Amino acid sequence: MPSRSATPTPPAHLTRLEVRNLATIEALELELRGGFSAFTGETGAGKSIIVDALGLLLGARSNTDLIRSGETDLLVTGFWGEDVVSRRLTSAGRSSARVEGEVVALRELAEVSQTRLTIHWQHSAQSLLSAANQRGLLDGLLPDALSAYAAAYRHWQGAAARLERLNASERERARQLDLLRFQVKELSEAALKEGEEEPLRAELTRLSNVESIAAGAAGALELLSEGDVSAAGLVAEALRSLNLPARYDEASAQLQMELSAALDSLRAVSGELRDVAENRAADPEALANVEARLSLIGKLQGKYGPNLGEVLEFHAAAEAELAALESDEHAAGTLEGEVTGLREEARQIALKLRSARTAAAGPLQADLLRVIRELGMPHARLEFQLRPLDVPGPHGLDEVGIKFSANPGEALGDLEQTASGGELSRVMLAISTVLGASTPSVVFDEVDAGIGGSAARAVADQLAHLAATRQVLVVTHLAQIAARADWHFKVEKGLEAGRTVSHVRLLGGQERLEEIARMLSGNTSEAALSHARELLERPMEKRVEKQLEKRAAKVASAK
Repeated sequence: MPSRSATPTPPAHLTRLEVRNLATIEALELELRGGFSAFTGETGAGKSIIVDALGLLLGARSNTDLIRSGETDLLVTGFWGEDVVSRRLTSAGRSSARVEGEVVALRELAEVSQTRLTIHWQHSAQSLLSAANQRGLLDGLLPDALSAYAAAYRHWQGAAARLERLNASERERARQLDLLRFQVKELSEAALKEGEEEPLRAELTRLSNVESIAAGAAGALELLSEGDVSAAGLVAEALRSLNLPARYDEASAQLQMELSAALDSLRAVSGELRDVAENRAADPEALANVEARLSLIGKLQGKYGPNLGEVLEFHAAAEAELAALESDEHAAGTLEGEVTGLREEARQIALKLRSARTAAAGPLQADLLRVIRELGMPHARLEFQLRPLDVPGPHGLDEVGIKFSANPGEALGDLEQTASGGELSRVMLAISTVLGASTPSVVFDEVDAGIGGSAARAVADQLAHLAATRQVLVVTHLAQIAARADWHFKVEKGLEAGRTVSHVRLLGGQERLEEIARMLSGNTSEAALSHARELLERPMEKRVEKQLEKRAAKVASAK
């Protein structure tokens, strides 16, 4: 089974979050650190607004109800080191996204953000109920085996599809071949060329207006050179007038040269105009040829595509399909044998995939079960079960599912039938801890719903463990979890100028102690403060113990 401990160095975590006009937040600039950050606050303070903001960066479905009352838009911007992504939503329902300042499609924003951020929403553990997701937990450890099977299955299915097409009724295949042959013949004889339509339309316009063109040319010729008073004659006269001045004045000589060049140009233009003016007779045959060509193009566009480019694409596709059908027709026996061989090859590789799954399932379920039992379910049982299939499918010869039981004496059953919402959340947390989050930043929204006591402490331990390699952001209402955080943020809601406004601030020292006390008992009595102090000191004691252990190990190795 591949090792899960060799984790590549993750990219930068979320360093800053800016929010404008989101729900009760008017303006927020939140600096974030690595490690474990907890967000707490009284009920209704808007703790989950932070999660909503990050969800927009992940491409979550826009909802204009999120826009602060009285404002026309909201804006969320996330900073991962030097990388910046943002999303704007207007009250008209329009959404725009940017990555590194460039406007991108919402899908592209989601693709970028999903490599950096994972959100476990309050009800996202429901995704564990999907058979595909349950299989994916196990198969994520087997990329090579999966890749080998996917290639074998693809080759088998491709050949099988060709054979099925070949084995269709003779009448249908003959009809399809006749149609393709007719279409290819018709388009081949037309010999269409990319871009020929516009020049043909221009030529049609010219041929249809030959007399008008000739008349205009004759008029221009009259004015330039053939009239009693013409431009060429006047220029020639001006040239002669400069003969004497040109002998004594360099500027006059230069002007005379320029007039001479102009006269040459006028005579050249006159010659071309004469050719146009003398070509008064229409060419009915040329006109008919152009009209026929354009009519043919229009007819083919009506049958095969709205424009010439798509007609040419249809032609190429029809030729390829005809060649494939004719090839299949000539190789029926060979193809049937090929399909049989490819099916057996896929089956053999699927058996190898089954062996890899079986080998990986035992250690993985043991690791998951160890963490799940620590999370307040001491009698839980969990197994990956492989149900054999008769024929290889898209994912092999097995259906993979998770069977689960939380209580002693209960038979293993499907997750959706045996696990409550809170139990699903803790299974999801165990998966994130054991398999490791795939992104540098992981968000948990109310992962502690429905738990307390020792289970809450166990959840806190697992979140802290995950935070050793990932940035973990947790929205929580439990003091045991908040006390384990490296950074404690409080979400507060109040009135400013008659408007409800939420703020988020980093707590430290006495403020954090009082917030933990409030979360424990709803007040800051001396008893509550004392209990809060114990919670805050306990993680520190564990960290000190670990530091001492590391020092002792270094001393021992030095000796």
